[in-house]
Amino acid sequence: MRAVLVDDEQANLENLQVMLARHCPEVKVVAIANNIQYAYEKVNLHRPDLLFLDIQMGKTTGFDLLNLLSEKTFEVIFVTAYDNYGIQAVKFAALDYLLKPVDPDELKSAVFKAKDRIASKINGEQLNFLLNQIKRTEPSVPKIALPQQHEIRYVSVDDIIRCVADNTYTFFYLSSDEKILISKPLKEYSDLLKPQGFVRAHQSHLVNPKFVKSWLKEDGGTLLMNNGDKIPVSKPNREVVKAVLGK
Repeated sequence: MRAVLVDDEQANLENLQVMLARHCPEVKVVAIANNIQYAYEKVNLHRPDLLFLDIQMGKTTGFDLLNLLSEKTFEVIFVTAYDNYGIQAVKFAALDYLLKPVDPDELKSAVFKAKDRIASKINGEQLNFLLNQIKRTEPSVPKIALPQQHEIRYVSVDDIIRCVADNTYTFFYLSSDEKILISKPLKEYSDLLKPQGFVRAHQSHLVNPKFVKSWLKEDGGTLLMNNGDKIPVSKPNREVVKAVLGK
């Protein structure tokens, strides 16, 4: 895989080069860039398979670079020192990111997943989804990308009734009566959807309060959903769930 590295700090570029050579020899670094304009030129010149992209670079961002590029036939792994700026949008788009200082195992995992996506010839769609979400200036209900084996579903958060853990997988139950299986653990979606109002009712259940019909007193606490489903509420989560429901 041919890669271009973009970061406004030279030390970070050099460190990432060393780590890739040591842990990901299948990645060939064809160019590095420390600003948006130079990166734009290098990406258009080399047409890389993979772009390692810093998010915050002075007064510009990695998203500015992506907006400049008309063709996005590469995979992106975002690299950032911050776990807040832009990361929520990246997570909702189901794109990979690494926090500085970069962990070797996380680097290898991100490269492996990028290699798999490149082989599947899935490019561009998630990046365009990410950029469209970032461009929104008016308040809106966010959508979330749910990657499946043969497609990526874009689902409004308001259409998610609940999420259920199945080992390292997660089932999404939608208001359309669909059930979607995603190969990521529930904790990842719990962290992502909590700011959207979702509450962890049980170790295996994440619930959208909007679809809760009532609180049943059976078994110490059970949520009755609008569609008739019953969700157990574990003792450690009981007070949090009650607070969210205004009980």
